[in-house]
Amino acid sequence: MRHSSYNDWVKNSATPAEDNPLWWFDFGRKKKFDQRVIESRLQELKAIRKEGRADKLLFYFDEGLHGNMANMGAAEVYETSSQGARDLICEYVGQLAEGLEQIYDLSTSKLDRDAKQAFFDRASRAHGRSALMLSGAGSLAPFHMGVCMALHSQGLLPKVISGSSAGALIAGIVCSHNDANLDAILNSESLLEMFNSVHEDYTERENWLDSEDIRTIVETWIPDITFEEAFQRSGRHLCVSVSPAEMHQQSRTLNSITTPNVLLRESIQASCAVPGLISPVTLAARGVDGDRVPYVRSRSWVDGSVTDDLPISRLRRIFGCNFFITSQTNPLILWSLQEQKFDGPMKDFANFWQSASKEWVKAVYPYAQSMVQNVYPTNMLMRMWFSVFTQDYTADVNVIPTQRFVNPSAMLGKIQPEKALELVLDGEEHTWPHIERIRNSTTVGAKLDQILLRLADKDPSGRWAIQNRHGEIT
Repeated sequence: MRHSSYNDWVKNSATPAEDNPLWWFDFGRKKKFDQRVIESRLQELKAIRKEGRADKLLFYFDEGLHGNMANMGAAEVYETSSQGARDLICEYVGQLAEGLEQIYDLSTSKLDRDAKQAFFDRASRAHGRSALMLSGAGSLAPFHMGVCMALHSQGLLPKVISGSSAGALIAGIVCSHNDANLDAILNSESLLEMFNSVHEDYTERENWLDSEDIRTIVETWIPDITFEEAFQRSGRHLCVSVSPAEMHQQSRTLNSITTPNVLLRESIQASCAVPGLISPVTLAARGVDGDRVPYVRSRSWVDGSVTDDLPISRLRRIFGCNFFITSQTNPLILWSLQEQKFDGPMKDFANFWQSASKEWVKAVYPYAQSMVQNVYPTNMLMRMWFSVFTQDYTADVNVIPTQRFVNPSAMLGKIQPEKALELVLDGEEHTWPHIERIRNSTTVGAKLDQILLRLADKDPSGRWAIQNRHGEIT
């Protein structure tokens, strides 16, 4: 059954069990959600808010402001706990957001401007931000669009969005348009029209996408702007993963902080360049005179999913992200992934063998690579498979399509517009079950970002506005 909205999904889904006196027993077999801690913290917060003293409010939030208090952000809470426990979490998160707003509204006689800015700066760093990561996708790329549609419709689309390979194309669309334009793009009729338009422009030589097809798709959907210009348009940080075409070079995550003048189109084409099938791409940038110039002229780049499908460590370092949502459609590993369920012996056993296998590959790789390091393209393929086998492909929230088994050779297959729209709807529907958890885990971070932007607008020096614009609130 297809559900056109989150409310439709809730209405047609199984109603969670009502308060269960044995909820604590279920969680006793795994990392337990401690409902008593949230109840205590909530009552304390209500009392402090009622009193309205600045020093007590600041002390309360300094004491504990993070998205997983008492393990309330764990997937198990939303899969097995009672509705009463989930309502408690929702109320607690709402009170936190209102408490932050109350601090912002304090008069300067109760909390001076410098102290207020210092508090929200500190709170933002302590709490962290959310990020959406769109994996390598091949012909499943429209699934990512459905995930973005669902999140955008609920006001939950993160301000930091990364993409690799075909995921970079979808991330580029979302991060190069403001909300008003995105509303127009993210509806079924507009998407079908776009899919039909692109399909008509495909080359007729074969059933596989080639470099010319990818260039056509990118130029149709992506404006010819830089990463910095995309951020100014949308308020979202686009991050594109690219891999080096040469040995002994490092992968990169292109974004408005590290590469503000680099142009989107070549970056996304490079991230989509599957090694051995699509030619490597040289990046381009907006030069000092505004002309298009090569970026790192001596290097070319290929498929970003080869080395950094989900750039968690870089997003954590650059943007302070610590809650990650991934739309995972990478055909090379999709078959091995499962929806998140509760912890238990089987999950522990699977995690053990997964970790052991990665360590074995890491131990063998130097010896295997040394045997073929001068044999092209075997050396490149060896590096690619090492990266594929040792990456982490999951995040805090994992949205996975219905279709798990995809022939990797079909990654660049051309798909019909109707099939593309089905994938969009599949992505949207598979996101609905995660909405409540995402909302509770991101509400406070979003509130902190909103307040920091307001503080920036009120600062006549512009100091805070400039720092916030570059994603570094310091």
